[in-house]
Amino acid sequence: MQNLGEQIAQRRKYFRISQADLAEMAGVSLRTVSAIENGSANPSISILSKILEILGFVITLQERVKYD
Repeated sequence: MQNLGEQIAQRRKYFRISQADLAEMAGVSLRTVSAIENGSANPSISILSKILEILGFVITLQERVKYD
């Protein structure tokens, strides 16, 4: 299973978008995009939403099932 950063990087590369271009399109810094992709960032939902929208992803919430 890929983590979020890996999925973003893979999708960005699929569309042949550079990190710099994605950052500009989303209105965030290049450093932010790079940090998200390498897993060292903890972006806000707002920033993440901007990036994911450009890449054609949506954010969904799902209740975690807890087994006792």
